[in-house]
Order: sequence, then structure tokens, then C-alpha cells
Amino acid sequence: MERTQIYLTEAQTRELDRRARSRGTTRSHLIREALEQYLGPTWDAEGFIAALRDFQGIWADRDDIDQIYADLKRRELERLSEPWGDRLAVEPRDGAQT
Repeated sequence: MERTQIYLTEAQTRELDRRARSRGTTRSHLIREALEQYLGPTWDAEGFIAALRDFQGIWADRDDIDQIYADLKRRELERLSEPWGDRLAVEPRDGAQT
């Protein structure tokens, strides 16, 4: 671990100390936690690819995906038609009946 110094306002110092006491930890530990959240987790490309592979084919045996999509689309059009009313014109596709 590397040591560093930072300048804090009095209000920041008071709040850090208050939170450190309430959590039973140190001011420096809270600062390190905050920096970890700010900087974000390190990118794990292999873990990400492994997770994607785990999801591959997750719905392969489903035969209702077309119906799910149609239902989602219908509900979205209904939701949009509430505030827009007749101004939301949906043109039928070639050969489609309305």
C-alpha cells in the first residue's frame, strides 16, 4: 500500500470521522472504499466472455418467443397511445390487416 496526503475541508473531515465512528472503521478506509467505487471494478474480459457463454442458448428450447415479442410490441403501442392518442399512427405492413 502506498501512502499519500490529501487536503479535505473541515466539513469533509467531520463527516468522514462521523461515518468512520458509526461503522467502526478509519477515515482512510472510507477514503479507499470511496476511491474503489469511483474508479470502478477492473475489467475482467475472460469473466465477461465466460458469462456470455453461460447465457448462450438460454432460450433455445422456447417456442413462444414470437408471441412474447408481439405482446411486448402491442403493450408498448398501447402505452404510447395513451398520451398521444390518434396522433400515434401505425401504418400496417404490406399485406397486414388492421
